[in-house]
Amino acid sequence: MRVAYLLPFFFVHSVSAKDWDAYPVPVDAGEGMKWQLHPLSDDFNYDAPAENKGHSFAERWYEGFINSWKGPSRTEWHPHQSFVKDGKLQLSASRKRLSQKIMMGSITSHDSLTYPLYVEVKAKIMNQVLASDFWLLSKDSTQEIDILEAYGGDQPNNKWFAERLHLSHHVFIREPFADYQPKSEDTWYYNGTTFRDEFVRVGVYWRDPWHLEYFVNGKKVKVSSGKDVIDPHNYTDGKGLNKPMQAIFNLEDQDWRTSQGLTPTNKELDDKTRGNYLVDWVRFYKPVPAE
Repeated sequence: MRVAYLLPFFFVHSVSAKDWDAYPVPVDAGEGMKWQLHPLSDDFNYDAPAENKGHSFAERWYEGFINSWKGPSRTEWHPHQSFVKDGKLQLSASRKRLSQKIMMGSITSHDSLTYPLYVEVKAKIMNQVLASDFWLLSKDSTQEIDILEAYGGDQPNNKWFAERLHLSHHVFIREPFADYQPKSEDTWYYNGTTFRDEFVRVGVYWRDPWHLEYFVNGKKVKVSSGKDVIDPHNYTDGKGLNKPMQAIFNLEDQDWRTSQGLTPTNKELDDKTRGNYLVDWVRFYKPVPAE
């Protein structure tokens, strides 16, 4: 695993224009510091077929999850359900033959990243009741930052979710299993938008182990700060969100939703007009001393 910490791991800035150049980083890098683009940043301005995705994809990403797990509930992550085309990362979903399982796309970064970090994605949510996700996860699956988790499907009983973005984090104990995530009202961001209808930018400033700031279209919409919010049950032994994490894009069918009937029908999965989960770009920044 490649771990990105500080300046020696960075590449030199490219002088070419990037798709995100029109959008300034919405948080200050700190006194005497500036933001430097991390090379995991990807504009997806290349082609990567579903099979044999090629070098441009493989230098940053690999197919699947951080380990051999295939996903929750009816999820079955499959390498051929992800591809890059028309300047977008695209994740698709289809029913597995003679099964309730749904084959879905998932990709994971080779690099792991740690705080302080600003990360932002521009994405369009899939018109399915599946979760369209972008998240950070530690190698041991005990610390997680959910940058984007959204359920865009137009099923009538999904309307509340289709109008919201889930902005959250988790800390876990694996043996015996315990899971904490905040349940406050601000974990569900609402602005009157049905998020499957247009691209949205969602960012997180991971300032330190005890502080996260969330941004939607450049506007700060949520702050999670302090032990009582980050880890009130001390699952991290007083360390907070301190571990290097890999970046993951994927789709999921989740147990708590499947049990409520919030799972796609065969007809919905076969309807190509519903589109894929589209990612226009993702960018990562680390603070470095200003010259």
